[in-house]
Amino acid sequence: MSAMPQIAASGLDSVDQIEVLFDRLWPLMRSLTGPGVRATHDILSEYLPLQRIEVPSGTRVFDWTVPKEWLVRQSYVIAPDGRRILDVAENNLRLVNYSVPFRGALSRAALEAHLHSRPDMPDAVPYVTSYYEPRWGFCLSDNERAALPEGDYEVVVDTELKDGALTISEAVLPGSENAEVLISTYTCHPSLANNELSGPLVAAFLYRRLAAWPQRRLTYRFVFAPETIGAIAYLALRGDHLREYLVAGYVATCCGLDTHFTYKRSRRGDTLADRAAVHALKSMGFEYRVRDFAPTGSDERQYCSPGFNLPVGSLIRGVYGEYPEYHTSLDNKALIDFAALRGTIDAYETICRALERNERFENLLPHGEPQLGRRGLYPTIGAADQADRVQAMMWVLNLSDGSHDLLSIAERSGIAIDQLWPAALAAEKAGILRRAVSKETARG
Repeated sequence: MSAMPQIAASGLDSVDQIEVLFDRLWPLMRSLTGPGVRATHDILSEYLPLQRIEVPSGTRVFDWTVPKEWLVRQSYVIAPDGRRILDVAENNLRLVNYSVPFRGALSRAALEAHLHSRPDMPDAVPYVTSYYEPRWGFCLSDNERAALPEGDYEVVVDTELKDGALTISEAVLPGSENAEVLISTYTCHPSLANNELSGPLVAAFLYRRLAAWPQRRLTYRFVFAPETIGAIAYLALRGDHLREYLVAGYVATCCGLDTHFTYKRSRRGDTLADRAAVHALKSMGFEYRVRDFAPTGSDERQYCSPGFNLPVGSLIRGVYGEYPEYHTSLDNKALIDFAALRGTIDAYETICRALERNERFENLLPHGEPQLGRRGLYPTIGAADQADRVQAMMWVLNLSDGSHDLLSIAERSGIAIDQLWPAALAAEKAGILRRAVSKETARG
């Protein structure tokens, strides 16, 4: 297999292109279900060939039931002075997500029970949901709440909960092998930048990069679904397939801040997904932290649930719940850094390239060191770059016993897989290495 291209074919994902897609997706009213989700997937399908899956309301998916579809027509409050306030048309965080319909006149005191604000962030509008408990409500800054006058308020929550479907989309990019890599992200939050749109943006543009590779050994599966219920529904549909073919997977979320990377390990902690991610971050010279799996967070907790225990981790750049703007109106376009987001795409592509190159080889001349000079594999003059190539060749030959993959050789030698890979190919071409066939290749 020929060497993979280095980072990013030019023109596939300029910062400007990423920003244009962000601006198109930003105003859409997303939730677990509904037309805003479908509109989001329609736009994303211009960037990758998404196949739509509609899971009907009421469908049982393990211990969960797909909820009714939520439609929002309009939602606002008329203040005592006649002003229209808390209008979802002005900011789609204004309405508690999945609010049931309501119309009526309420006193300031009665309205208070349906208002949500953050005293610790008095200028921010919080993001609030009530997916599985029927209620309605409005979100506003704490300063706005304090300024509401006494009097009667006219409330309009023109929504509908009806039998419909939950929308999931997937795109499968085939390779020469059936072994798969999963990139999963969610499309269920309304206008939130890092917490919502950074993940789909990374996934969409990563697909374009991988599709531009001249060859792929592995198959790549991209999934766009509402968080939690969507991942659970997807597992109900594809879980057995993933158990059989998945070698590595990642949840792309919260990856648009100009800060260090955080890699969250899979439940098993030492899977191919974990090893490839840590190796890639180290080899690229990024500042990063690694944290162990915890059964909280995003959809990695569904893929890593004990009934599946899949090799799925998460690469993050601005951890959910740990940056102050999280789940508020301050998580907006001004917060994220499009150059940093493109750097996250770089990191994901480097991870995928490490996975592609992580094969096992077997030394066909294991008794002593093969005579490399007559095969053109040993330099005839000393130089620093030649010494690096010799080091890579020696490590590959010594540990290629059919049981060590290239990542394990990289971990032990401290040499990046991008240097070990051409050494292995050269030795293979010279007839002193062959690729080992192992059941481990098709498992994470």
